[in-house]
Amino acid sequence: MKIKIRQENSADFKAVFKLIKSAFKSEQISDHKEQFLVERLRKSNAFIPELSLVAELDNKIVGHILLTKLKIKNPKNQFNSLGLAPVSVLPEYQGKGIGGMLINQAHTIAKELAYKSIIVLGHENYYPKFGYQQANKFGIELPFNVPKENCMAIELIKNGLKEVSGMVEYPKEFYE
Repeated sequence: MKIKIRQENSADFKAVFKLIKSAFKSEQISDHKEQFLVERLRKSNAFIPELSLVAELDNKIVGHILLTKLKIKNPKNQFNSLGLAPVSVLPEYQGKGIGGMLINQAHTIAKELAYKSIIVLGHENYYPKFGYQQANKFGIELPFNVPKENCMAIELIKNGLKEVSGMVEYPKEFYE
């Protein structure tokens, strides 16, 4: 399987919309509206074009990942970070490492863009494979009530979350 990972472009939007819808169709812990979130985020100030990636196999888009800007705030400081939401792979290609390839490539580009950390709300058995740890270990909380094992963070550089703590502030598009 020769997977090509590249930056998403506007010609991909329709295929990515369908891919995300299909990827989350049978996901129990989902509102099944992730494809609309991606559309809103693309139009937001939180969007970073270099961090919207697609995975292609034989010129067919089989996966997508999006990282967008967010803040971690406490009463004294605020810190820049990224939110991973979502990573999607067509159901027939899941379990073949494509999601992992997207995550690793997104991490590499995020580091190149000088980001120090990423926050994710996701499967507690999947993201730790890539170095994610429970966010509360860093003193980071999410602004909604979800199991702590699903709230995770990763340091992209050594000590990337040292002295960072507070509440994650997602872009307003997450709440629309």
